[in-house]
Amino acid sequence: MDFAALGLPQPLVRALARQGITTPFEIQRATMPDALAGRDVLGRGQTGSGKTLAFGLPLLARVADRERARPLHPRALVLVPTRELAMQVNDALLPLGKAVGVFLKTAVGGVPYDRQIDALRRGVEVIVATPGRLGDLIDRGVCRLEDVEVTVLDEADQMADMGFLPEVTELLAKTPADAQRLLFSATLDGDVDALVKRFMTDPVTHSTAPPTAAVSTMDHHLLLIPPHDKFPVAASIAAREGRTMVFARTQLGVDRLVQQLAAVGVRAGGLHGGKTQRMRTRTLAEFREGRMNVLVATDVAARGIHVDGVSLVLHVDPPKDPKDYLHRAGRTARAGESGAVATLVLPKQRRTTLAMLEKAGVEPAQTRVRAGDPALAELTGAREPSGVPVRDEPEPRRRADRPDGQRRFGDRSDGPRRFGDRPDGPRRFGDRPDGPRRFGDRPDGPRRFGDWHGRDERGEHRRFGERSDHGRFGERSHRRFGERSEPRRSDERSEPRRSDERSEPRRSDERSEPRRSDERGDDRRFGERGEHRRFGEHRHPARPADGRSERKSGDRRFGGRPTTGTY
Repeated sequence: MDFAALGLPQPLVRALARQGITTPFEIQRATMPDALAGRDVLGRGQTGSGKTLAFGLPLLARVADRERARPLHPRALVLVPTRELAMQVNDALLPLGKAVGVFLKTAVGGVPYDRQIDALRRGVEVIVATPGRLGDLIDRGVCRLEDVEVTVLDEADQMADMGFLPEVTELLAKTPADAQRLLFSATLDGDVDALVKRFMTDPVTHSTAPPTAAVSTMDHHLLLIPPHDKFPVAASIAAREGRTMVFARTQLGVDRLVQQLAAVGVRAGGLHGGKTQRMRTRTLAEFREGRMNVLVATDVAARGIHVDGVSLVLHVDPPKDPKDYLHRAGRTARAGESGAVATLVLPKQRRTTLAMLEKAGVEPAQTRVRAGDPALAELTGAREPSGVPVRDEPEPRRRADRPDGQRRFGDRSDGPRRFGDRPDGPRRFGDRPDGPRRFGDRPDGPRRFGDWHGRDERGEHRRFGERSDHGRFGERSHRRFGERSEPRRSDERSEPRRSDERSEPRRSDERSEPRRSDERGDDRRFGERGEHRRFGEHRHPARPADGRSERKSGDRRFGGRPTTGTY
């Protein structure tokens, strides 16, 4: 049976044929007829079984038959738990959407809002989003779900496990009640039942495999190791030929393992939720393109990410949940390929790991190994690392090397440069075309800041403030400021005299402040009135010889009230 027999429109059939996809997978054959008929569908299948096309093709077929989307009103919604899965779904459906005139856009966290908002304002038919970012866009008023005709929940059980169930419930409540809803997941447990009962109408369930079944083309190995051999064993497995995914429990464990592998000569990339979206996208692209063969990740990469050619999955830290084990292991043996899964187990972890694997429906082969054992190389292809440390590649420019051609202000078209660089070479601000000079230099020679722009009468350069007779500012006949024209006597002070100083010597009991002259020309202290009185005293003819003032009946000090008479 081909896709045309399932009822898929011919433009999509031809677009699939151009990609070499002609035969549908089992989950696609089971769910597509009901999904194309507009019914609500529950699809359960093994990871890597083709669920993306199982919901993506009916979604595109329905949206393509309608008119273009209004601004801010998408016609279809795909909710996924992680950013990587959103981008993977978008990459898988984008070329098919172009074939039928359907526009898609991702709305995920970790990237700027601008492009997502611009796309929504122009109008997009399908938006692939994570719950958190979609909620933010709705709160900003740039996305409305009133026109949504098809809603897809991919990896619904993981969204429930990650705590997205309240956000997903709120988002589904904003979509029309009569909209079609498709729910796909590797497992359907009790956490998802609340969504099914509330939002799905008479759903059709299609299951292609029991939730605890292991892929038949996958070999499971339980490697029992001593504690001190954990990293040497992991490093030798990571140094094998082929593409390997290594899973650790924590973000710190991922970063530490990447550094340790680089120190022994194994280049690996780290992927976890603590990294920026730009770094996560770059690392995943390098792994997919084969620039590095080892990807160390937390469970953020376990759900839904598809990378061709992963031949081994290594659990450095055994998962505690059987569903996590199945999703981790599902990164290999995808789409009918073969693969192997190896789990490193310390003696204290053996009992709990075996109980977890029993719940997952997996019966692994148990082997006791140490670093350098021939059995380790036979089971996993392990080999000794080179021991040559791997150098970190320099971080590319943030914008100059973007595929959309954007670059920083001042970058040249033939390569990045700093602001102020000339096309023929870098220079500093203020440099002249014929050679570098400092700010303020004259065209015919260097000068300091403040120099005149011309020459003096004799044609010589002078500094700012110099007079034409080659004296400095304020000088006459080559003398300094304050100097007298006649020669200075040896007993004179070096400081210039002030005009208010007296010629006679100062008495020892006098204050150091200069005296002022009153109207009669007599010297007086600061604050004294013209008749030798202190500040605040009334006039009286003269000051007694003892220096104290005589107060009359009407006299008062500053601030005092008169005692007799009128003031």
